[in-house]
Amino acid sequence: MTASTASSGFTAALRVELLKVRRSVAPLLTALALAIAPLVGGLFMYILADPDRARRMGIIGQKAQIVGGGSDWPAYFAFLAQGATVGGFVLFAFVIAWVFGREFSDGTVRYLLALPTSRAAIIAAKLVAVALWCAALTALLTLLGLAVGAALGLPGWSGEALRQGLVHVWGGAGLTLLIVLPLALLAGVGHGYLAPLGFAMLMLILAQVIAATGRGAYFPWSIPALYAQVAGEAGGGVTAISFAIVAVTGAAGAAGAFAWWLYADFPR
Repeated sequence: MTASTASSGFTAALRVELLKVRRSVAPLLTALALAIAPLVGGLFMYILADPDRARRMGIIGQKAQIVGGGSDWPAYFAFLAQGATVGGFVLFAFVIAWVFGREFSDGTVRYLLALPTSRAAIIAAKLVAVALWCAALTALLTLLGLAVGAALGLPGWSGEALRQGLVHVWGGAGLTLLIVLPLALLAGVGHGYLAPLGFAMLMLILAQVIAATGRGAYFPWSIPALYAQVAGEAGGGVTAISFAIVAVTGAAGAAGAFAWWLYADFPR
């Protein structure tokens, strides 16, 4: 197969994957779900802006004080970064489970893998579609967050605050995308949605437990959320080793997905 043929095959496969996404209601549902984060964050910033208001709000005010810390742009960006990692993990897991698992639920996997387009091009197109979908969700989170923060007139705005905020929001989202890549393999092995989504929920629980023990910087599914804890010490204890662990996890997940889907056989 020539390079031009492989390129055209990938382009065609990607076009098909994006068409599937565009015609589904799933992107709208994930967008609505992620939009909750900046809105709730804005509510917390509004409550924390007035100590008397926070006291009047009772439990909600107490929760805002625990989660928000302060009412300014750095604190709000920290909340958005948490939304991109903790909330993003759940939604990104759904995205990759949907893109790879729906072929089994729709009964199209046999026909998909029998197409003249190479399996490698199809899997690569699916991974790119996942990345674009997750990037669009992160962009929505960022833009809505900026709009809400501006509407509230939060103090502490500066070019440096914006730069650091965007680095942590998008950096956290990128790390989160890497740790969900193994779900592409699980969608194939489990022939559907349940295995990847079940694994994601298990990792979400373990991430909380292991982070509480102080070892979260070495557990890939804890690292993005720790990285997003920028209200206090930047990075939440995450080191270069932590980033390497996430990178290896993502690479292993993508490689495993390619290996399984390239050699999978589905009897009639």
